[in-house]
Amino acid sequence: MNDFSTALASADLIHDEATLKAAIARLGGEIDVALGGRPAVFMTVMQGALPFAGQLATAIRAPLVFDYVHATRYRGATSGGELDWRKKPATALAGMTVLLVDDILDEGHTLKAIREFCVAEGADRVLIAVLCEKRHDRCVPGLAADFVGVEVPDRYVFGYGMDFSEQGRNLPAIYAVRDA
Repeated sequence: MNDFSTALASADLIHDEATLKAAIARLGGEIDVALGGRPAVFMTVMQGALPFAGQLATAIRAPLVFDYVHATRYRGATSGGELDWRKKPATALAGMTVLLVDDILDEGHTLKAIREFCVAEGADRVLIAVLCEKRHDRCVPGLAADFVGVEVPDRYVFGYGMDFSEQGRNLPAIYAVRDA
């Protein structure tokens, strides 16, 4: 099933827009507490985190320096391959707190590689905020999100930044492809 319209028509709604907005507001408060008013580099993981990051940034009161990284394992596919670095951050990370912001924590290979890059660049602390986290036991060892908006089932999900065949990132809710 590679047709987006067909996928959306048969998908299950997992989280609606109101639920996601409430989760983002909650995350902003949690992150403010963790930052304690100190500045952080707000590092958006492109492309999927863009809708989430834009809303999360306005829910955080601590001073933020914005940057982004583009690293992907999917390249439009529904399963991941080798990590492809498309853009590394331009901001000097030495001595900084970095807040990595991503759409989903699935197995965590991409986030782990980005976190390791930030640490290698001298970041004092790297925090991870994700809009959603998949419920399963396949996450890479030693990786956990510090801030999680919502949980999603162990199915292919799309919407709110996550795509289905490069479409649907702009949907205001999260959907799951129906099991065959």
